[in-house]
Amino acid sequence: MVHNRRLAATIAAFAAGVALTPSLAFAAGSSQPTGATHLASSPSIAKAASPALQSFSSPAGNTVRVPSAAPTAPHAGTRSLVASTTPVATPTATPTVPNPNLAVSLDAKDTSAYGLSLTANVTSAPGTETVTVNWGDGTSGQPSTGTVSGTGNVALNHVYASLGTYPVNVTVTDLSGNTVSNMVKITTAGSDYVAYGPTRLLDSRDGSGTPKVGAWSTTRVQVTGANGIPAGVTAVVLNVTVTDTTSAGHVTAYGDGAQAPNTSNVNYVTGQTVPNMVVVPVGPDGYVDLDNDGAALDLVVDTTGYFVRSAAAGYTPVSPSRLVDTRYGTGAPQSPVGAEQSLTVQIAGAAGGQLPASGITAVALNVTVTNPNANGHLTVYPGGQQAPNASNLNFTTGQTVANSVVVPVGSDGTVRVLNAAWGTSDVIVDVVGYYSQGGKSAYLPVPPTRLLDTRDTTKWQLGPVGSWSYVPMPLSPANPDYTGFVLNATVTNTTSDGHLSVAPDPNTQAAYDNNTATPLSPPPVSSLNWTAGQTVPNLVQATAGNTGIVDFWNGANGSSDLIVDLFGIYQND
Repeated sequence: MVHNRRLAATIAAFAAGVALTPSLAFAAGSSQPTGATHLASSPSIAKAASPALQSFSSPAGNTVRVPSAAPTAPHAGTRSLVASTTPVATPTATPTVPNPNLAVSLDAKDTSAYGLSLTANVTSAPGTETVTVNWGDGTSGQPSTGTVSGTGNVALNHVYASLGTYPVNVTVTDLSGNTVSNMVKITTAGSDYVAYGPTRLLDSRDGSGTPKVGAWSTTRVQVTGANGIPAGVTAVVLNVTVTDTTSAGHVTAYGDGAQAPNTSNVNYVTGQTVPNMVVVPVGPDGYVDLDNDGAALDLVVDTTGYFVRSAAAGYTPVSPSRLVDTRYGTGAPQSPVGAEQSLTVQIAGAAGGQLPASGITAVALNVTVTNPNANGHLTVYPGGQQAPNASNLNFTTGQTVANSVVVPVGSDGTVRVLNAAWGTSDVIVDVVGYYSQGGKSAYLPVPPTRLLDTRDTTKWQLGPVGSWSYVPMPLSPANPDYTGFVLNATVTNTTSDGHLSVAPDPNTQAAYDNNTATPLSPPPVSSLNWTAGQTVPNLVQATAGNTGIVDFWNGANGSSDLIVDLFGIYQND
């Protein structure tokens, strides 16, 4: 069953849309009917991202008085603010008029992944003061000036070219040459990705990290300090697998010390083994919590990387593209992957040139297994390495199962997919983005926020998503700096077999509002697959595309309810 409690800070649904995300297991180029459109209302992405924006301050008590230079007066009666990249030269002249109360306090706040707002609050005798700011990054950024008569404040904004921690120095000089300074250390809000592993962090089946998980209990997973992962990690990419289940239930992931959200990450029924990738904030103590809302079960947790607030690898979304489909010979031989055999997937230079020929440290994929003739699991790992003790998705004979994967790329520009089963399996691989030092989009984790629940008639009155219909969701039509979204999509009350496709919408919100939107067909990719009656979740890294609208396609002959939760945002400024 799906976790149906509503998040207190729920964002209103959406209206008009574009979509992009991993793809599903139908063949590339297949023709499907065009679906009717249900419009969702537009959420406040900026509001959702606000908890990730930090504040910094330095009180007036930290003001330091320095020897002052002979003044060069600006216009009388004003205070000017000038952005500067170099420290003020050491002054030598003696002030002509004392100003014993001259002081400055500093208040700063992140405004975006790379942006900062700064307010200098000056206390002074009447007159004119010059305020000079050194941003600490060796660049002037956006020059800003302001004037105040007497005691007052001036404000300016700056956008850093690289993520990190910077000392912001402010000096204030009056007309008599009295000079004071103050400094505030700031850290940009965005996080870059560090590829790691794959590495197993926990397996309750053998007691690694925790014993068997009890009913309605919380399991703490150590992230920082485990296997060399450093302190200061903001979020971690985990593959969470539930197995040995004895009832229906769900698992919810969140940062240790935070309140459990009203969302779910993995849904299961009795006797099922189910994986799902999660991108989850890490608590201040370096732990992540997994709430089991159901009977006793086993948990297996693997990691493939983490995010830090310093320059590493930024994200670049791409138009979802199919790299491999062994059923049709796309990117691989037209033959199932053999038992205990691995498949090489070319990443560098692939997807019609959307992926660069070099420099990729990790890649965001949606991997699907279909037509397996034995139980087993798939493991995705860097090319040129041995297969690790980790798994990405589990399956039983005849199942079609999809899961999102973020995996380091080998030095040869490839990743490999191991079919860990005693029988053959067809494999489909779709790409949605990649991480590299040249990638500009930084990650902002947000409190899990429910964006849409078609079962909730208080916010959605159109019922389940119909056969071959889609919900266009305008996530960022007015904010092109939001380039991607980390979502968890769940289908439930499914009335036939099918799949969910998520992709960018080429129509604008104005086109939907004016009823001039171009009719669309389902994209030849998929994000999750189901059989009638199943409840299936999957993480989706959705691309905003050119219009900021993301489409969610119900690729089925029957209706399905759709739940979409937001977990993070990629922003490029």
